[in-house]
Amino acid sequence: MPLRWQHVQIRSAPLPPFEAVVAEHGAVVLRVCRALLAPADADDAWSDTFLAALRAYPSLRPGSNIRGWLVTIAHRKAIDVIRRGKRQAVPFGDLPAVAVDDRIAVLEADLALRDALSALAPKQREAVIYRYLADLSYDEVAEQLGGSVAAARRNAADGIARLRELYPSAATAADTDPDRRSGDADVPR
Repeated sequence: MPLRWQHVQIRSAPLPPFEAVVAEHGAVVLRVCRALLAPADADDAWSDTFLAALRAYPSLRPGSNIRGWLVTIAHRKAIDVIRRGKRQAVPFGDLPAVAVDDRIAVLEADLALRDALSALAPKQREAVIYRYLADLSYDEVAEQLGGSVAAARRNAADGIARLRELYPSAATAADTDPDRRSGDADVPR
């Protein structure tokens, strides 16, 4: 008896509701934005990321890597904020004091880490942020950086080694500060 091909339609799982995507990946996107930008700008970039993602979400293919997709959007929105900041006039003189909420106060207290990250070479900084803050795999980091997996591993390792040189005093200061939550200033080892 001859074999007949049967037409089988394979359906992939539908995309989850966008609200669930925000709940699941919002913290990762915020970590990426905060690693690249000042606290006030990071919140704006986070919002811009999810507004752009909401517009594009219906056309996203089922089975896509949503976290990687959102990190890419966040990275591009952060670059937009940096470019926009370079075009704005810089205020001078005394500025009035403004109220700061607790989240920003905690983040500003850890400027040493931000300075250490800023001192890294761009590829190292991005590899460290994507691997350790966004928790992307090395394959995904390589895709974000536009290089090989070996280069992503090397950039992340070199970046962590350099952070250990630049950030040791801040890590020990965080260990002795009782107001800091455990693990906030830890550099991956």
